[in-house]
Amino acid sequence: MHSDLVISHDFSLRTLNTFGIDARARHYARITAPAQLAAVLADPPLAALPRLVLGGGSNLLLTGDFDGLVLHMATSGREILPGGGEHVLVRAQAGENWHAFVEWTLAQGLGGLENLALIPGTVGAAPIQNIGAYGLETKDVFHSLTAFDPASGEMVTMRAADCRFGYRDSVFKQHPERGLIIVDVTFALPRAWRPNLRYAELANELANELASGLTNTVAGQGAAVPTARQVADAVIAIRRRKLPDPQVIGNAGSFFKNPVVSAAQCAALLERYPALVHHRQEDGSEKLAAGWLIDQCGWKGKSLGAAGVYPKQALVLVNQGGATGADVQRLARAIQADVQERFGVLLEPEPVFV
Repeated sequence: MHSDLVISHDFSLRTLNTFGIDARARHYARITAPAQLAAVLADPPLAALPRLVLGGGSNLLLTGDFDGLVLHMATSGREILPGGGEHVLVRAQAGENWHAFVEWTLAQGLGGLENLALIPGTVGAAPIQNIGAYGLETKDVFHSLTAFDPASGEMVTMRAADCRFGYRDSVFKQHPERGLIIVDVTFALPRAWRPNLRYAELANELANELASGLTNTVAGQGAAVPTARQVADAVIAIRRRKLPDPQVIGNAGSFFKNPVVSAAQCAALLERYPALVHHRQEDGSEKLAAGWLIDQCGWKGKSLGAAGVYPKQALVLVNQGGATGADVQRLARAIQADVQERFGVLLEPEPVFV
């Protein structure tokens, strides 16, 4: 066993998941160096147990105690790599806080991640979920990652094609049985940066800020073009208005994926619901706003027991105090049933249920 590795038993996970669910792990190890992964999984009794890899705990719902081994990725480190051509390559360890990493890239004068500011969680979780916001996804700025393969005991390098990215999806979710553990992630940030203002909400926020006298702009692009810092500030302002702080009220951010439907299905819905919020995708399909669908079913601000729907954003389910994973599941299923009955659309949860 690695000399710095400590295995804890009957360990509370309440502070390690943003929902604040009070579940316990049979065994727990805080991983601060990649070599510890090989050491702990070289122990046959531990390696044979069910395994849960935790980062920031921001994208999971603990539905009960975990009768296995929790590996908490707490590695740290970030660096700018040489080369990259038209891109600047930036690498971060899996345990780095995601928002702190975004802020660090901005402090280095690097744009590209600003639309993903203030998303909770760690760097290692970003490719698993293919996190995204305001017209940008991890896959758009992804270069490669290093993962530990428990089957071989070796580190493997994975490129974008290996990760099989989809909407809030990746090979890590598609094939969890492989057990790959992300160790670090490298991003390719554009040297010739341009703001991504595809989403009207973000563009409007920035327009208001610029009109208020925030005049620092990208050199050579004219007075109307914001800086990456300004885009990040606008994203942060929007998210803080709409989403609860997990330190104050337990939640996992957006609980449901925005459903993608055919153009024909969207058109049929628009005939019945002209105010339907939708976004045309590159392949001609339409992405619907799950929050709008939930709100139309009257769930915003409502609750079932200790689990509720956040009053400012219907897409967010919250722990109102002492909720269990079963409480949150029951609320989610009731919402799914109402949305499907009214709109004929099935909402899929974003968090992983454990």
